[in-house]
Amino acid sequence: MGTAPTQCPSGITANFHAKFDNRTEFSCSSFPFTLNLSKLNSHPTSKGLVNKIGSLPDIDDLFWEKVPTPILDVVENPTHLKSLSIRELKLLADEIRLELSSTMSKPQRSFKASLAAVELTVALHYVFHAPVDKILWDAGEQTYAHKILTGRRILMPTLRQKNGLSGYTSRTESEYDPFGAGHGCNSISAGLGSMAVARDIKGKRERVVTVINNTTTMAGQVYEAMSNAGYLDSNLVVILNDSRHSLHPKIEEGPKTSINALSSTLSRLQSSKSFRKFREAAKDVTKRIGMGMHELAAKVDEYARGMMGPLGSTLFEELGLYYIGPVDGHKLEDLICVLQEVASLDSMGPVLIHVITEENQCSEDKQKKVTVEKQQEGLSLNDIYFFSNDDHCRTYSDCLVEALVMEAEKEKDIVVVHAGIEMDPSLKLFRERFSDRFFDVGMAEQHAVTFSAGLSCGGLKPFCIIPSAFLQRAYDQVVHDVDRQRIPVRFVITSAGLVGSDGPLQCGAFDITFMSCLPNMIVMAASDEDELIDMVATATRIDDRPVCFRYPRGALVRTDYPIHGGSALEIGTGKVLVEGKDVALLGYGAMVQNCLKAQALLSKLGINVTVADARFCKPLDIKLLRWLCSNHDILITVEEGSVGGFGSHVAQFIALDGQLDGRLKGRVLIGEARKYYVRVFLPILMICQMNFQWRPIVLPDNYIEHASPKEQLALAGLTGHHIAATTLSLLGRTREALLLMC
Repeated sequence: MGTAPTQCPSGITANFHAKFDNRTEFSCSSFPFTLNLSKLNSHPTSKGLVNKIGSLPDIDDLFWEKVPTPILDVVENPTHLKSLSIRELKLLADEIRLELSSTMSKPQRSFKASLAAVELTVALHYVFHAPVDKILWDAGEQTYAHKILTGRRILMPTLRQKNGLSGYTSRTESEYDPFGAGHGCNSISAGLGSMAVARDIKGKRERVVTVINNTTTMAGQVYEAMSNAGYLDSNLVVILNDSRHSLHPKIEEGPKTSINALSSTLSRLQSSKSFRKFREAAKDVTKRIGMGMHELAAKVDEYARGMMGPLGSTLFEELGLYYIGPVDGHKLEDLICVLQEVASLDSMGPVLIHVITEENQCSEDKQKKVTVEKQQEGLSLNDIYFFSNDDHCRTYSDCLVEALVMEAEKEKDIVVVHAGIEMDPSLKLFRERFSDRFFDVGMAEQHAVTFSAGLSCGGLKPFCIIPSAFLQRAYDQVVHDVDRQRIPVRFVITSAGLVGSDGPLQCGAFDITFMSCLPNMIVMAASDEDELIDMVATATRIDDRPVCFRYPRGALVRTDYPIHGGSALEIGTGKVLVEGKDVALLGYGAMVQNCLKAQALLSKLGINVTVADARFCKPLDIKLLRWLCSNHDILITVEEGSVGGFGSHVAQFIALDGQLDGRLKGRVLIGEARKYYVRVFLPILMICQMNFQWRPIVLPDNYIEHASPKEQLALAGLTGHHIAATTLSLLGRTREALLLMC
């Protein structure tokens, strides 16, 4: 690797000067200053680019629209970093922060994780040679600087938008993304398997680096992968980006760890070849001297390498990884030194570098606070739902937590277990009211499910709150530890259905299917906030088996304060919202609102439509289904889930119940009239008869990419217009169906 040169190559320097000289003065209404670049042009250029730029504005002081980024403007890919000096790299890191703040603040997206990882990203691409060397990332939120440096800067404004950049790493998006990441904790397993071991078998020599963060260290797969990496002893660099300065699940457990000159010196020493060789030689000597001396030396070594860290090195060493750290994640000199030393070793085995970074929250704190989650940008109330936009609007999560608080005040045995990347802000209300009855286990979904089962066996009433996409991780525990034993755990499935800008990685498409196939599970879905509140009350009163209910992410609902107390629903009963005679629309969950929208469109065309709210997928409302089939020629089920879910359960029942066997509608005739009818008219009617028709509307059998919620619903064919068009097609009114979709 060597020492970084102080000059850029002539081509890059010339390009920089051309762009830089065209800038004389830059000012912005959101800046508290004017940056006069013309004064800087008089500086000599022989000392490098850094002499032309005094300093960039501090990120804590600004909320900007567009800022000058002269160094970043000439960095088109990671190879251009190799010729920058350390001081120029520092300025580049500042410019990346400015670029992120300028790009990400307008749509009000979360980017503080990427702000914290800027220097780490710059150091990685400076030392390693991507895409030949493989750099894998856990959790996409820390990869935005990586995207900027790997040729995607111009597309950053399209992040998480339809046909735009993914919010995560994507194999189809760039050769610099060797593995897709959406859920945390998979990068070490992927890096070890598809990169490191495959590299060794094929006799290649590229480096493999995986970057995890403090959140993913709560997931068991991380430690399984580390243990296997230690056993295989394959060359793999694991970087722990600890942005909370602690591996504790709660920030308030202690003060932030101090990162000082001594810890930096120790980190440099630990990564050096001489220290590594000396340490291995010392181990051999102490082993020969005796066990007592060997144990003493091991303790000294452990203390020397881990005394400045929040957790120490013992855990990682026991897993077979050589621990280095902690390293200040904002000191480029230290990061580059450590990474260069590690990269220069041919047979070091698996290494864990503990990097401490500071999440810069100041920029995001200056953003306007919104009451709807970031995935709902561009979604108005009237796009999908019929609730008026007056008074105040809140989310499903707000209603859920308030209902839980009301039930918990009456039921002292109610506890809440939450699992996921980060806690929903709405849950703070419950935590503040019942701190001893709230448990946030972090990204440990498997533990959350079995932990909830244990709480239930102990006589409590656990509500286990998990996003749909993350419940998939704990399915074995749901089956084996809960449903098989008929333990009454109450699963609250959040972020169900399409999730907008988070795309397919966080989409809750499968929970209806994989939960409703379990023998003992009661499966519900709320169509509005009132039903959600009632389902909390219903789940509270179920003590003989597990139950689950789902609601969508951030969907807007209107509820007047204070909310009413929930009323327990009768198990397995739906309700008719609008009664017609031609077509029946049976909605499940949030799609009931779109069925109502379709009914409004069809009524204008003279079609009488019944709209029913199923509420339960398991058990089904058999009486309601028989009534719908007997009194309508067409039944359409609508759900925001994959094939195999609610519609499949309806099809199973109506097929076994004989509703699909074909029938003639008419009066019951007796005697001679019946004989005449059978002999003369029946053959004609048999030719002309129209059988009962059933159609399911579900999510398509593919992954829907990131877009706005409105766009995703249109792509999935779940809008009111799509439902109405399907109805018209079944009625033989194809032309009107096509016109409706224009």
